[in-house]
Amino acid sequence: MTKAIKGFNKDWTCRDFQFAPGGTYETPGPVKACENGFHAIEGHPLELFNYYPPATSRYAEVTLGGDMAREEGGDSKVAAQRIKIGAEILLGDLVSRAVEYVASRAKMARGSAAKADGAAAQASGDQGAAQASGEQGAAQASGTQGAAQASGYQGAAQASGFQGAAQASGFQGAAQASGTQGAAQASGDQGAAQASGTQGAAQASGYQGAAQASGFQGAAQASGTQGAAQASGDRGAAQASGFQGAAQASGFQGAAQASGDRGAAQALGKASTALASGYKGKASGKTGCALFLVYRDPSTGAILHAWAGIVGCKGIKPDTFYTLNRDGQPVPTT
Repeated sequence: MTKAIKGFNKDWTCRDFQFAPGGTYETPGPVKACENGFHAIEGHPLELFNYYPPATSRYAEVTLGGDMAREEGGDSKVAAQRIKIGAEILLGDLVSRAVEYVASRAKMARGSAAKADGAAAQASGDQGAAQASGEQGAAQASGTQGAAQASGYQGAAQASGFQGAAQASGFQGAAQASGTQGAAQASGDQGAAQASGTQGAAQASGYQGAAQASGFQGAAQASGTQGAAQASGDRGAAQASGFQGAAQASGFQGAAQASGDRGAAQALGKASTALASGYKGKASGKTGCALFLVYRDPSTGAILHAWAGIVGCKGIKPDTFYTLNRDGQPVPTT
């Protein structure tokens, strides 16, 4: 048996095959990577973004069995004859796994700076700073007001102290700040940033990046194409400004904003708001949440209509995405 992580569409489908959490599935015929079999990722968790962007996907632990095959010269994708779907992995957990994956494979270097590939730097004292600039390097600052930076390919930066800052600027880098007022930033393509402390800020500015702020009054921003921003703490703010970005606010009085074309905003917390201001944007929410939509001219982008409504009133259904039609009326959409 092999443990791995698999990506799915929002409806738990993958290549038109319907899965469900807890289900076990088997495929007949010879297993061949990229052709036949159930596929998952064994290595760096953020490799999943190559196939399932965070804005439109969900992820789960899986157990693989039977015949297995791997693509020669490819990433850590593996195809298996049999698969069992385990627990769902939320965005924040995926970021933590990415940090752990890199950190566990890095070798500790002397001092607070590590420049060699695969090296790790750690600063545990107050106001300490750790920097890892090599490929797959790991930087960790656990002291008060510490700063951790990983700038190499698939690097990981973690700052767990009060007012700590973590930054990962390399491709598929992961940054995590778990202290109060901490800041996490992932600026490379497919990077992931998580801030779990009170008033923390997480930003992912690269293509298909993911940003999550789970603390009280936290802010999450994803500005890259198909990025995902999620704020799960009370009064948190999530903003996705890139094309087909997704913003979700699940905490009390949270705010979700998707300003990019075809963006999606969701208000899942009590008394939260969702705003979709881009071309063909859409918004949804729970009962009692407020939705804000605009309709733009397809040619010029000018705003022709604006609409605001409360979920549960005047026919607006909960957990249903709405967009504005050319007459400025909200209509359900997928």
